[in-house]
Amino acid sequence: MLRPSPAPAPALRSVLAALGSPTAVREARTPALRSAQGPLSPELPLPVHVLDVRDQVVAQGQAPRTRLAGWRFLIRGTDRTVAAADTMLTPDGWSFSHFFEGPYITATERALLHAEALPTSYQPRLLSVPELYMLTLWLHGDTEADGASATLDPADLLVPLAPAPPGIAAHRPHRVADLLPVLTLRVTSPPLLGSPAPA
Repeated sequence: MLRPSPAPAPALRSVLAALGSPTAVREARTPALRSAQGPLSPELPLPVHVLDVRDQVVAQGQAPRTRLAGWRFLIRGTDRTVAAADTMLTPDGWSFSHFFEGPYITATERALLHAEALPTSYQPRLLSVPELYMLTLWLHGDTEADGASATLDPADLLVPLAPAPPGIAAHRPHRVADLLPVLTLRVTSPPLLGSPAPA
């Protein structure tokens, strides 16, 4: 069962304002959003956290911290989700960032549906690992926590969303304690002999 953390009211207001702006919708690079008929509504707000594996020194047995990068809302049309909207924190508070579509939207919905059927209650979040071009559904065990809190618990679950990096199965839940060492090794390992050097 999922117990989402409520999004900050200004973040929701900024998305509603963007949806109500013909200019913002028309200029969005999301054909599905521009062609949607009927009312559009932001649903399932998820805090988006970023995990910078390379920059952290983590004590044995502890999980690294993340940083809150924004809140993501799935934009639902009459009968289906057509896009997503990201918000970001600015010096003036939460503001709308951009609309987008793509495979992560469908993957997020699929992962949320599977997580809803789990016997344990979780708070859903998104966790991005930029070094691996990877996005996961982060199922946090403390359902009463503030969605902006930045600590990964070793017992939390991470569900890599498709498309996942090679060798990491998409839509399969992993305990943080099991998946993090794999991610850290991927990020910090030197390239194999004969591999092209990074640009």
